[in-house]
Amino acid sequence: MKKIFITGGAGYCGSLLVENLLKKNYEITIFDTCYFGYSHLPLTNKNLKLVIGDIRNVDLLNNTLNKVRYDTFINLACISNDASFVLDENLSTSINLHAFEPMVKAAKDNGIKRFIYASSSSVYGVSDLPDVKEDHPLLPLTLYNKYKGECEPVLKSYIDNNFEAVIFRPATVCGYSSRLRLDLSVNILTHHAYKKNLITIFGGDQLRPNLHIKDYCDLVEKLIEADGKLINGEIFNVGSQNLKIKDIAIKIQKIFKENFNREVDLKYQDSDDKRSYHINSDKIYNVLGFKPQYTIEDAVEDLYDAFERGVIQNSVDDINFYNIKKVQKLIDINKLVVS
Repeated sequence: MKKIFITGGAGYCGSLLVENLLKKNYEITIFDTCYFGYSHLPLTNKNLKLVIGDIRNVDLLNNTLNKVRYDTFINLACISNDASFVLDENLSTSINLHAFEPMVKAAKDNGIKRFIYASSSSVYGVSDLPDVKEDHPLLPLTLYNKYKGECEPVLKSYIDNNFEAVIFRPATVCGYSSRLRLDLSVNILTHHAYKKNLITIFGGDQLRPNLHIKDYCDLVEKLIEADGKLINGEIFNVGSQNLKIKDIAIKIQKIFKENFNREVDLKYQDSDDKRSYHINSDKIYNVLGFKPQYTIEDAVEDLYDAFERGVIQNSVDDINFYNIKKVQKLIDINKLVVS
């Protein structure tokens, strides 16, 4: 039984990843601030432990890692999008950049053998190339993108014979999770279609790669189990269905019409978001044989089903669905502070 330590394990991707890994009989410790709650986690599972903590608290991190000999450390924790990051750049920098190296050091010092880092495909910024591969220059447009990229060489610098590290750059994730986000492109547009019969498209010509959340979790599991000789020190793009935002909206409109017999209108507005890129994910397939199995259509149908079953409640007003609103609230009540 492998023992896995996951920062951010109560989040959007982390919560589904934890559920999947528990089904495979991994022993999991989640280290998370749980600002978005933890009632959605399967805490009755004997193989799951939750530690409520901030990754900037190195003492707590070390004390937790000291108690169990973990095999793999998975870092998902961060202020997780551009809009949330800029609410307080000093705060966000302390979490997304300054906390990273002490966290890597703590993992290595406590005998972790493999460190998996979730970077972001947004590190590429804007590119006219039809396929952006892992060796493409990093041209970040925001500090969030910049710091995601700057942490990568920091992690690599700690690699030695006893410490492996691998980095993956996921596309924009979509689909249902028990800790759902409705502020990601496919999820946003599907939510608008369901609630308003209207999709508002901001810009529309931006090219964006997508990744179903189930594929995200399957990829992380693949990295846990992979031969270290294949992945150590490597960076992998992970995405599929590179599409313009407006084409995603048109696809959702078609799904609602053909699958659910619902008419959805489209409305266009200008946008300041200039990020535009297509990522090439051939490397992860060539090295590990990994290819995404799920689609935007699957994500839309899963979300629609969740709305219909009533498992997504108060989706318009509940700020837990929207990172920027929740982070702003935490800042306003001084719960998030610069460490």
